[in-house]
Amino acid sequence: MSRFCFLALFLFLSTQTVSVQGQSREEKVRRDREKVLADGFWIYNDLEKGFAEAKRTGKPIVVVLRCIPCVECVKLDDELVDRDPEIRPLLKQYVCVRVVSTNGLDLSLFQYDTDQSFAVFMLNAEGTIYGRFGTRSHQTDWYNDVSLKGMAQALRGALELHKQYPGNRKALEGKRGQPLEFSSPEKYPSLKEKYRDAIDFEKNVVRSCIHCHQIGDARRAFYWKNGKSIPERIFFPYPHPKILGLILDPDTRADVKQVIAGSIAQNAGLKKGDQIETISGQPILSIADVQWVLDQASPQGETLEIKVNRDGQTKKLSMKLPAGWRRRGDLSWRVSSWEYRRIFLGGLKLRPLSPAEGRSSQIPQGKMALVVEHVGQYGAHAVAKRAGIRKGDIIISYDGQTDLLSESDIFFYGNTKTKIGDRIQVALLRNGKKLQYQLPVQR
Repeated sequence: MSRFCFLALFLFLSTQTVSVQGQSREEKVRRDREKVLADGFWIYNDLEKGFAEAKRTGKPIVVVLRCIPCVECVKLDDELVDRDPEIRPLLKQYVCVRVVSTNGLDLSLFQYDTDQSFAVFMLNAEGTIYGRFGTRSHQTDWYNDVSLKGMAQALRGALELHKQYPGNRKALEGKRGQPLEFSSPEKYPSLKEKYRDAIDFEKNVVRSCIHCHQIGDARRAFYWKNGKSIPERIFFPYPHPKILGLILDPDTRADVKQVIAGSIAQNAGLKKGDQIETISGQPILSIADVQWVLDQASPQGETLEIKVNRDGQTKKLSMKLPAGWRRRGDLSWRVSSWEYRRIFLGGLKLRPLSPAEGRSSQIPQGKMALVVEHVGQYGAHAVAKRAGIRKGDIIISYDGQTDLLSESDIFFYGNTKTKIGDRIQVALLRNGKKLQYQLPVQR
């Protein structure tokens, strides 16, 4: 089974392949709901019912939070997977709940990377989390992060932990985080006036739905719009292991596929072939579990204790995270990056110059050189356009800084060094000529 099929599984998990050409999004949502309810395998958008069933049967619960079918997925129809022969028997050992909106979601329990298109939780009726699954580090390329084989491994691992419960309760305590700023999405100020605690299937499904990424947007707005910097942990959420030089095999729970020379992972003593069993005492079922532990780690740095199986022998390692380690993460693929582009760049999308482009532009290596790849055209995303900045311009200085080498660098600088209403001087090259523009820092 190809990894492409993994994405397909979650786009229409437990439904028959249907043609959605010509349907409105509203129609697609309603048809998808009808299919799932008719099939009867998944409990649809009813967590309370799922927990009650788990308590009655003694089964663990698998909760899939995923986006309802969208126009971008129409092209996948002919290749969608309905019932994978390895996954389906595992799912039968769970109470299966599919959640298609985050309205009313308990954020003290369901904490995850909200820039994902789906997230999987494996837990029990008491709310003890066994593990998480689902990650990505690119806008469209999932293949290096997830696979059906990896999901099967995670499901098996959670079943093993369920059999050991409650004897392993203490080891699982760290898999549940501290309460967030608000208990559910619709209570955040930026969402409060627009949404209720439940999706409206009677009148307007699409407009009443709070999407996953809106939770992250609301959290960041809660700080920024109140004149505060966004905390670094929220700014760089759920760090991917690769920023530590750790490449994991997506077909496994968390086997080391590669360790980058000179990286944090290599300094910790990790080696290709190591099977990561626990980090900070928490059993690891997937790359998402690794990200959870990393997300809980301090931006100022700390040491993580890691237990691996190496050639049948248990090895204990220590990974030292230095101050500022989270800033190595790339934000550009995330949905959240569009808000940062609006706030700090007036709607510009940037990319680094290639080495060849840098040489032809005679910009010294290691100095700021970011090409304007896209200029926003409407509303607050068109501020840079109205200022006169064009596609193809090369930004060489932002607020006097020439060492900001990526969009992520600009975003974090803006977050920590500027405030709403500041006017930032931007220097750029256009056809070899240096020009100066000003951009406001937006609310």
